[in-house]
Amino acid sequence: MCLLILITLFAVNSLHAEEVGERWGTEEREREFYPIVNISLPKDTVIEAGAFTVLPDRRVAVGTRHGEIFLIDGVDAPKPTPTFHRFASGLDEIFGLAWKDDAFRVTQSCELTRVNDSNGDGVADRFETISDAWGYANYHEYAFGSKLDTNGNQFIALGLSASYYSHALNRGFVMKVAPDGKTTAFASGLRSPGGIGFDEHGSLFYIESQGPWNCSCSLKAVSPQSFHGHPASFHWYQYSPELGVVPEMPNSGNRIATEKNRVKQLTPYAVIFPYIRMGRSITGFNVDRTQGKFGPFENQLFLGDYTQSILMRATTEKVNGVWQGACYPFREGLSTGILNVEFTPNGNLLCGGTNRGWPVRGIKPFALERLEWSGKMPFEINRITIEPDGFTVTFTKPVEPTTGRSPTSYAISAFTHPYHAGYGGPEIEQHKPDVKSVSLSEDGLSARIILDKLRQGFVYELDLVQLRSRNMDELLHRNAFYTVNEIPSR
Repeated sequence: MCLLILITLFAVNSLHAEEVGERWGTEEREREFYPIVNISLPKDTVIEAGAFTVLPDRRVAVGTRHGEIFLIDGVDAPKPTPTFHRFASGLDEIFGLAWKDDAFRVTQSCELTRVNDSNGDGVADRFETISDAWGYANYHEYAFGSKLDTNGNQFIALGLSASYYSHALNRGFVMKVAPDGKTTAFASGLRSPGGIGFDEHGSLFYIESQGPWNCSCSLKAVSPQSFHGHPASFHWYQYSPELGVVPEMPNSGNRIATEKNRVKQLTPYAVIFPYIRMGRSITGFNVDRTQGKFGPFENQLFLGDYTQSILMRATTEKVNGVWQGACYPFREGLSTGILNVEFTPNGNLLCGGTNRGWPVRGIKPFALERLEWSGKMPFEINRITIEPDGFTVTFTKPVEPTTGRSPTSYAISAFTHPYHAGYGGPEIEQHKPDVKSVSLSEDGLSARIILDKLRQGFVYELDLVQLRSRNMDELLHRNAFYTVNEIPSR
């Protein structure tokens, strides 16, 4: 029986891998525009990268799952053989790293710690607790730390106990740590976060994993007193009056678009990543602020995925006061499970992770890799934004007019998920809206798509395989997915 189950799972995963490969295009085509460069690691050194930060002297610091901090010099060299200096050790599962006042602020499972070198010998010798306002008793109780906001605050996303329960204090909360260390509860309802940080607009978001109350991974916008769907942490509200009243218990099996009208603090997913087609365990993210050094995607979010060893893009916009947006494939073929990404001083994207704990597509147990833009412009969907009656899609290269003006070139479908206590869930209420018309801009860089109907609470998939650029290029990635929480008025 066990063998039969394993054979069945292998067959299903093979089909999924085949589907992912078909949708994402070949790695060879991606390599032409964004080659992957291996970063050589010191012999007999395990670097399972969980967090990065760039230092004022342009070195890159990496925090690891083994609780070490390494300083890397030379990561941007054409043929990188950088030097690695171990600055600190003895920490635990580092999933947040920031630099302030000549010291690291390290988010580890048990606390937020200030780590510095007080005598100038290049090795950390002072470890100070900034905040430990949460419990830690289970290996799966990870903590993810943001960079500092413009006011010096830091935000910590706390995963549940064993990813299902909240047995330790404040597990399932986002905590806000002020510059003076004062720590308060900021939001609730988290299950198993994979990263927390700021988008192109400076707003706070975190990544949630597929599981109970979450049918797919998603990017969620975090505001004060917001509730993010999993009720396991409700019993800690009594110790955090700043969170306000305990939310109503969500009804399992309803839709989040309707439940948010009843559960007032419930915040809908800003961007849903359809399961397997767009990742299975999405992790750390960062914003492209490279001013074009990394190509045409300035100000967009780049996100890693652990299980599928891939990278994705996402864009966000606020409509009627609610965040929503789109996700796009970007790059597959990385060597290990991606836990975090960071843009280097020269505008490359540094990626790192491990395969420890869960299976991944990448073949290495751990790795550091650098993506760089080749300088060639890919033909891609750049960004999708919503309109009162459809979408505007922008492109990285001008679209050929014949295909670009034909409604039949724009295949659009939609689905939603149940909002329920079960683990994961199906795509339901699938339908295909009619494309009534398309208008292509004179420069060919944007298309305005008018649909017969838009529905709140649905994910819209755009399959633009028929489009061609003016040079008759095919799209590097034909699919993108937009999550509709709100529809703008005319």
